[in-house]
Amino acid sequence: MSTELLALILAGGQGSRLGKLTQHIAKPAVQFGGRYRIIDFALSNCANSGIRNVGVITQYQPLILNEHIGNGSSWGLNGVDSGVTVLQPYSAVEGNRWFQGTSHAVYQNIAYIDSIDPEYVLILSGDHIYKMDYDDMLRQHKENNASLTVAVIDVPLDEASRFGIMNTDSNGRIVEFEEKPEHPKSTKASMGIYIFTWSRLRELLINADKNGINMLDFGKNVIPSYLKADERVYTYNFKGYWKDVGTIDSLWEANMEYIGEDNALHTRDRSWKIYSKNLISPPHFVDGNAQVHDSLVVDGCFISGTVNHSILSTNVQVKEGAIIEDSFIMSGVVIGPHAHIKRAIIGEGAVIGEGVVIDGSEETGNGEVQVVGYNEVVGIPDEA
Repeated sequence: MSTELLALILAGGQGSRLGKLTQHIAKPAVQFGGRYRIIDFALSNCANSGIRNVGVITQYQPLILNEHIGNGSSWGLNGVDSGVTVLQPYSAVEGNRWFQGTSHAVYQNIAYIDSIDPEYVLILSGDHIYKMDYDDMLRQHKENNASLTVAVIDVPLDEASRFGIMNTDSNGRIVEFEEKPEHPKSTKASMGIYIFTWSRLRELLINADKNGINMLDFGKNVIPSYLKADERVYTYNFKGYWKDVGTIDSLWEANMEYIGEDNALHTRDRSWKIYSKNLISPPHFVDGNAQVHDSLVVDGCFISGTVNHSILSTNVQVKEGAIIEDSFIMSGVVIGPHAHIKRAIIGEGAVIGEGVVIDGSEETGNGEVQVVGYNEVVGIPDEA
C-alpha cells in the first residue's frame, strides 16, 4: 500500500467547544490518556494499517502539533519510502491560501497529493479516539468499485440528530445523506472518515473551482454532489470503540472510560499499538503519605497526596494532603498542598495553589466538568 493509498489527516481545527484547552493549541494536539495526544490515534492507525505516506493538514496554533509529529519517527513513518508531511496554509501569487473547509483544504494541497500520485486518498479527522484497520476499509472500497466510501457507526436513535446520517439500500450503497436531521431515518452516523478514488475527487474539485462552484466541505458539498451525480457511494460499517472528543464532557468521559485494564480501547493489545512521542522522564515516585487507587500514573510523577480514579500525565506533582478524584491531569501540572480536584480536566503546565477546591461533581460541585487551561495559575497571588 506504499503509494496505492495516501492518508490526509485534517488537523487544523480550533476546537472552540473545548474552551480553555484549545486557546493556545490545536484540538488534535490536546493530550489524552496520560501519554498521548489525540492525533496519535489517527497516526497509529495509519502505521498499523500499513499506510506509509501521511499528510497532516494544519492551520490553527500548529506549533505544539508540529513539534509532536516531527519527522514521523515515533510512528515508524520516517523510512525511505514513507513519511509524514505537515501541510500548512501558504502564500502564492494569487494570494494567501487559507483553508476554508475540509475539502477546500484538500484542494489547496493537490500539488502535494499529485507528488505522491496515489490511486486512493483516505481522509481522516485528527480529533477522534478509536482504533481502525483502514486496509479493511480500502478492500471493501475496491470490492464495491466505489468512488467514495464513508465510514459509519451505529448510534442510538435519540442521538442520531447530532450527526450526519447515511441512508442506504440493502447493499450498503448510500442513497441519501442528511446533515443532523430532526427526524433521522437511520442510525448510520458518519465518522468523518472517507476513502475517495483520487482521480474522480481531483476532477470534481478542480472543475468546481474553475466554474465558481462552492465545494468547500465534504459533508455539506462533496457528498451531496456525489449522490446527485449518481456516483457509487458506499458505507463502511465500523463496530469498535469510537469517540468524538470535541467537547469538554466527551473528552472527560473518554479519559474516564480509558482507566482500567479492560478499557474499551484494548490498549494492552500488542498487535495494534498506539504510538506517541516519548518525553523521556524518570520513573514516577509515590511517597509514604500517598494513596493511589484505580488510576493511571505516567512517568515523572511525584505523588504525596491521594489519587482516586484519575489519570496523571507525565511529570505531574501532587503535593502532600492534595486529593484528586475522577479527573484528568495533563503533563507538567503542579497540584498544591491540600488542594481538592474532583471531576475536572487540568490543562498542561497549570499550577493549582494550596487549598484550592475545583469541584465539578453533581454531589458537591456545580455538576459540570471543571477545566483549568494551558499554563493557567489558580489560587496563587501574582506576587508569589
